[in-house]
Amino acid sequence: MTNEFDDWGFDTRAVRAGQHRTGEGEHSEPIFLTSSYVFPSAAEAAARFSGEKPGNIYSRFTNPTVRTFEERLASLEGGESCIATASGMVAILSTALALLKAGDHVVCSRNVFGPTVLLFNNYLARFGVETTFVPLVDLAAWERAIKPNTKLLFIETPSNPLTEVADIAALAKLAHAKGALLVVDNCFCTPALQKPLALGADIVIHSATKYLDGQGRCIGGAVVGDKERVGKDVYGFMRTAGPSLSPFNAWVFLKGLETLSLRMKAHCANALEIARWLESQPAVKKVYYPGLASHPQHALAKRQQSGYGGMVAFEVKGGKAAAWKVVDGVKIFSITANLGDTKSTITHPATTTHGRLTPEQRSEAGIDDGLIRLSIGLEDVEDLKRDLGAGLK
Repeated sequence: MTNEFDDWGFDTRAVRAGQHRTGEGEHSEPIFLTSSYVFPSAAEAAARFSGEKPGNIYSRFTNPTVRTFEERLASLEGGESCIATASGMVAILSTALALLKAGDHVVCSRNVFGPTVLLFNNYLARFGVETTFVPLVDLAAWERAIKPNTKLLFIETPSNPLTEVADIAALAKLAHAKGALLVVDNCFCTPALQKPLALGADIVIHSATKYLDGQGRCIGGAVVGDKERVGKDVYGFMRTAGPSLSPFNAWVFLKGLETLSLRMKAHCANALEIARWLESQPAVKKVYYPGLASHPQHALAKRQQSGYGGMVAFEVKGGKAAAWKVVDGVKIFSITANLGDTKSTITHPATTTHGRLTPEQRSEAGIDDGLIRLSIGLEDVEDLKRDLGAGLK
């Protein structure tokens, strides 16, 4: 990826990085809705297909609108390359299939999105890739789990849904000492709040569906890293297998990136207010939010992140029945498993996002029946308090 935007500030890059105007002189980025491209000659076609000359070939792996999104996100994350994908889960799959082979070993946090666990356990295992799951914040457990054939360490930080915070720099140091790579899912923070590559991580994963879009419109993902592993290896998988991002979705995500910094600041402010309010509610057993002084990794989050994010989880007294009472009592919050939206959302992880895990897996991940996950949006925070309060009485 180009580094021509490196001298610009974050907010300027979020609005302008990656845009290359055509001869039409357009102000906004155009959407290139075309499946293929025309070559001026047979020789030019051969040169592009062989890689001798740069240029568009086929929209499965070369599209100007998608490339603009890739360049912009790479710039924001501080990466050399970015490959956009059809979803966040495909971003993880593409990384795994591009960089792993039969006989390799992965160490993954237990505290990850439910389908991520299933991807490693149910599907990559079929092809001879073994995965060991460990507690996110137990560095000694990570070190014990690493084997001579360990190739990847995979984390989400903050984690979904308990917002545990991993020490990225410490895990990167451990991974590199053992000859492995550290892959970080940066979905909850986005580059507006956290820069894993600057802390030593090798690859960053995104579900662009969440905060990068910010308004719940499209599905997409991305892999960000260096020119070799991402720009060559993950790109090669994308070119061959084709789990590509559509140009229209890429354009929507470009528009989302333009307001990312503003939105994340507002999400953080509202989420902190809601978390503090929840701590004062008699029906609430525990609140999980890195911005609270009571959070076990509050000091680490303060050092590692520039904000605490928009995700709040809390456990109510009374288990599943009490949790469902809160969920069913809302009028403003949307009952949906999506997150990172301007509209606040609420879900019961044990029966939705982590519902396909076994009871033992949920227990190991700390997903109790009384747990509720909130994605705090941009509504009036007092309205959100009243909405949640209806089910907490």
